[in-house]
Amino acid sequence: MTDQTPPATPLMSARRVSLIGALLVAVGPVSMAIYTPAMTELVHAFGVSQSAIKMTLTLYFGGFAVAQLVAGPLSDALGRRPIIIAFMGIYCAASVFALFAPNVETLMAARFLQGIGASAGVAISRALVRDLFKGEDSSRIMNLIGIILALGPALAPTLGGVLLGIFGWRSTFVVMLILGLTIITVATFALRETVTPDRSRLNVRTLGRTYLMLLTHRHFMTTAMVMSGALGALYAQATFLPFILMDEIGLTPAQFGLGMLMQSGFFFTSSLTVRFLMGRVSAYRLVAPGLGFILLGSLGTLSLAFGALSFLHVMIPVAIYAIGIAFIMPAMSTAALAPFGREAGSAASMMGFLQMGSGLLIGSLGALMGDAVLAMALLIPLMGAAACIAYLIYRSHPHLAEPEPKPVMPAPRG
Repeated sequence: MTDQTPPATPLMSARRVSLIGALLVAVGPVSMAIYTPAMTELVHAFGVSQSAIKMTLTLYFGGFAVAQLVAGPLSDALGRRPIIIAFMGIYCAASVFALFAPNVETLMAARFLQGIGASAGVAISRALVRDLFKGEDSSRIMNLIGIILALGPALAPTLGGVLLGIFGWRSTFVVMLILGLTIITVATFALRETVTPDRSRLNVRTLGRTYLMLLTHRHFMTTAMVMSGALGALYAQATFLPFILMDEIGLTPAQFGLGMLMQSGFFFTSSLTVRFLMGRVSAYRLVAPGLGFILLGSLGTLSLAFGALSFLHVMIPVAIYAIGIAFIMPAMSTAALAPFGREAGSAASMMGFLQMGSGLLIGSLGALMGDAVLAMALLIPLMGAAACIAYLIYRSHPHLAEPEPKPVMPAPRG
């Protein structure tokens, strides 16, 4: 393991990295969020069961999670730019297949390929930040990425619901195609290469050793599992909420899209608050309060198993959980990748895999349970508890952690 110190003068400004990083990260959640309002419509369009349509989302998760393990290391060996362009090419081709899908089997295959294409965004965006910045600078950029990222998923369900009502479900894939082409254009003309390509690193045995090192690295695993319990819950909730809010509570697709603004809006507002607070305290000091919000949201979600369902009963705990995610994400993202320079792409890929994988696992377990309300009430609190336990383990071994930066204090006068 080697540690490459980011250059004193970055190749790209923090603002440019934040904007590009947010665009890359957003493609995955947006492709999920804009699609979810159409899921109940697709049941009727293809004349299939809910389970078949849920499988299109599960396959998207699966392709997204597993392909990250390839995208990050490829970007370490071949460069960030060409891998982004190649994977987004897959994403665009899959969007065309989905647009003209004649049956649900074709749609399943297209969604799986979309997940593969979108996977490069999460892994490479974090690696870009690690390539160029560290410490509190990295945390601030991760926070800004989070702020911009919140806008995409906030607007995507609303846009998806409106498109569904006016143009039908196929129009959502037109938007995805435009998004993919936009990212290819940005990567081609605005993104500067941040690593020196080294084809000798295309070695399966070496990659296997790197991933084994990460999986047995206590600092990496504890920080990554904090992120998995927090962010993974967002992906798991995406498999539950459409059926709870539309089938159980009775919202229309457009109302569902507007309702999801509650989750993204609270995340966006909280990210702005975190950015303000990081000017006064270390990002690391915001993690414990964030986990407090996650626990509170988990308890509210647990109450779904016992009380009468309503929109606010479902969404207030979801919004509180989202507040917690905004508080923990900057510090934990930075801490997880801090010890890894040369392996930044692989580490970012593994972290993304664990996040998506946890969401896929919990979403699949919920599908097996058959009752979306009960699944969400029981499984989401388990993810919140897992995040808190991982953080306690992380804090109990401070020698494993990146030194926690202190706020910059003004120099004494006189």
